[in-house]
This record gives sequence, structure tokens and C-alpha cells, in this order.
Amino acid sequence: MASRSATSHRIERRSVAEAIRDSLQERILNGELRDGEALIQEVIAEDYGASRIPVREALRQLEACGLVSMETHKGTVVATIPTEEVEELFELRAMLESDLLARAMPAMTDRDIAESREILQQLEESYQRGDRALWGRLNWAFHRRLYEPARRPQTLAILQGISLQIERYIRLHLVMTDGLKDAEREHRELLRLCALRDTAGATDLLRSHIVETGRSLVAALRIHRTDS
Repeated sequence: MASRSATSHRIERRSVAEAIRDSLQERILNGELRDGEALIQEVIAEDYGASRIPVREALRQLEACGLVSMETHKGTVVATIPTEEVEELFELRAMLESDLLARAMPAMTDRDIAESREILQQLEESYQRGDRALWGRLNWAFHRRLYEPARRPQTLAILQGISLQIERYIRLHLVMTDGLKDAEREHRELLRLCALRDTAGATDLLRSHIVETGRSLVAALRIHRTDS
């Protein structure tokens, strides 16, 4: 059951459902709300000082992006992605992102590189501060900026959905390993190869980066779930 904390989760002047959705999403991604945990509408409504109607809508939106699920006899719970599906999602990322980067490279400009570099600097600063809430958002922003010259909005939308589903596992993995140092080094090298317009080198590095991250994360996830 979702427990009430001493911290208030009051919301800003936005759509109430959107504000609750964003707050619950972050609580799922940062591990405060764990896989399989029940999300009771009445408790959430009281926690946020809202009615059940925007809470219900927020949960529907979270279900649509794969972060919560409706289970018989349990109601709404934080979704658990089977290890095999996490592995599949990384394989999809490797395939789609390397294809996008190859398509983007011929149209990539110096401005694209400069803006990607600015985002990467923000990402590295968030690593140094330990600001986990920004890691996934800035990581996706960095990759997205490199892929945008490909002009493939549907593929980008699919990848953004995949990124959101696996972000909580990536955050945990980065904290538990030396993943931050590896990510920082590989992102810099990827940007360098893109600046050189080295399509083969950049796509090979990107594919390797995603595949190796996925393998390491899946192995750690299997151990964690066996021990739990």
C-alpha cells in the first residue's frame, strides 16, 4: 500500500491531473514507489489534497505510458517489467537509435553539435550534483538532439516511451555501479565522432553503449530479483 510520508506533495497551478501524474511518475522513477506497490486512489487523493477524479485520470495516463498497471484483486499497482522485456527494450533501443543516428548524420549541422554539447554539459553537472530527477530527462534530451536531423518523429516518440519505461532501472544501476563515469566518457566520445561526421564510428559506439548497458543492467536486475 502506498504509504503517506511526512513530506507534502502539494502541486503547482497546472492541470491537477497532470501535476499529480508528474509527481507520481517521479516517485516511481526514483524508487519511492516500488514495483508491484498498490496505488490506492483514496490515499493518493488525500496525500495531494485533491479529489479522486484527477487522481483517476493521472493513473490512467501513467498506465498509458507503462508505469502502472491494473491487476485483478489488486487494483492499480506500479508496473513491473519482466527482466526478459527489459532486455528486449534495450535491443529495440540499440536497433532504432543506431538507425536514427545514421539517418541524422548526413543532415547534422554545427548547430546540432553545439546544442548537443550544451545538453551534455547540463547532464554531467546533474551527475556531479547527484540530481537523479534530471538524469533520464537530460540523457534523453542529449540523444534526441543528435537524432532530430533524421526527421523521424514517430521513431523518436517510440524511443521516448521506451526511455521512460526503463529509466527507474537505469537510475538504480547508475547509482550501484560506476555507470556514471562510463556514461560520461561514452557520451563525450559519441559527440566527438558526430562532430567529425564519422557515421560508422558513431553508430558502432552507440550500439555498443546501449547493448553493454543493457546486458549489465539486466544481469544486475536478475540478481536483485532473485535475492528479493
